[in-house]
Amino acid sequence: MCLLAYVEAWDPQRILCRASSHRSVDNPLRAYGQLGVACGIEYAAQAMAVHGALLAPPDSTRARVGYLASVRGTQLHVSRLDDIAADLEVEATCITRNENTILYQFSVSASGRLLLEGRATVVLDADALTPTSGAAP
Repeated sequence: MCLLAYVEAWDPQRILCRASSHRSVDNPLRAYGQLGVACGIEYAAQAMAVHGALLAPPDSTRARVGYLASVRGTQLHVSRLDDIAADLEVEATCITRNENTILYQFSVSASGRLLLEGRATVVLDADALTPTSGAAP
């Protein structure tokens, strides 16, 4: 399920994407006839995933798998997204990163109006962080 329409701009620290799928009546995240604003977190997570893919070395054989590990400080400024007429502007900015984690600040807005914002931690290659099968927990 790809919710984003395209990448508008990106650099090693930030990505800005556009989306129009929030207006679609067959959006897979809709429930009870509407698309709640918390679904914007999924839009932001997809922007983070695209950012990671764009940052992958050109000679890499496969993309690193990332998992959304936590979302914090989220502020919801509207109740729903499906009644927003303009395209969504989905932005994610890397605050800090190390070998296995990335902390992003994210926001979703439309026509200059902030709809939601927060921070998210992405864990990369989570399997590498778990003990091997023979090790004690």
